[in-house]
Amino acid sequence: MILRTIFSPYEFYIDFTDVPGGQREGGRVLARLMQKAIFDDTGLTCSVGVAPNKLLAKMASEFNKPNGISIVLEDDLEEKIWPLACRKINGIGPKADEKLKSHGIETIGQLAAREQQWLMDTFGERTGAWLHAASHGQDERPVVTESEPVSMSRETTFERDLHAVRDRAELGAIFTKLCEQVAGDLQRKGYVGKTIGIKLRFDDFQIVTRDQTIDHFTADAKEIRQFAGQCLKRAPLQKRLRLLGVRVGALLKAEDAKAADLSALRTVSAQGMDADELTGQLF
Repeated sequence: MILRTIFSPYEFYIDFTDVPGGQREGGRVLARLMQKAIFDDTGLTCSVGVAPNKLLAKMASEFNKPNGISIVLEDDLEEKIWPLACRKINGIGPKADEKLKSHGIETIGQLAAREQQWLMDTFGERTGAWLHAASHGQDERPVVTESEPVSMSRETTFERDLHAVRDRAELGAIFTKLCEQVAGDLQRKGYVGKTIGIKLRFDDFQIVTRDQTIDHFTADAKEIRQFAGQCLKRAPLQKRLRLLGVRVGALLKAEDAKAADLSALRTVSAQGMDADELTGQLF
């Protein structure tokens, strides 16, 4: 059995198939113990999903937020999973969902009713096979215990404090370069991300962060620049800046994103960007 625990902004999976006592009450006893341990140590509540695999555990963990426990077994598919919208399957993005709806498929149950061969013919062999398996609650991915990065970032401290208006051109070039560097890091290491953010430190050492989560994974420098620029619009920029940083989080291996998400993946090169072309409304 797989247990998925989520407490903002963190989440993790545990395979407790061979844990002594882990199967008591279908995993509910262990889930309660984990909730208590997390709350005692951090003061944070968390929701827990227990299921035979990661796919179902993720969906289960969303059922009773913010501090609930949900158990989904293989026999629960028809009652608990099939009535859900297809978007509830991790990996089906808005474009994939739109395409499914164009074929009259809105729920996971409707997806499960389609023949695997039809799905493969319509969505491609690999994706069609994955859609068929996912709609039937099948997921063979193991729980990986080695550490994976949750975000990648680049930041720089200025030799002199810069002003968002008077030093706009210089800040724009630096900002663009940071976005290129983060995109390069992601592409070189084979990751894409969905949460894009900025970090500012002012001349009085106050630190401000802003971020937003977009509807698709990306490792594209232009997109990172675009959405990081939108984050800047929500930040106070009256004071001089001492540090500027750009971050991409909610990471996923690029190969997994391609296999699981039918949405277009932005993976163009981060090289050769034109700072003037990409300069946003602020800098």
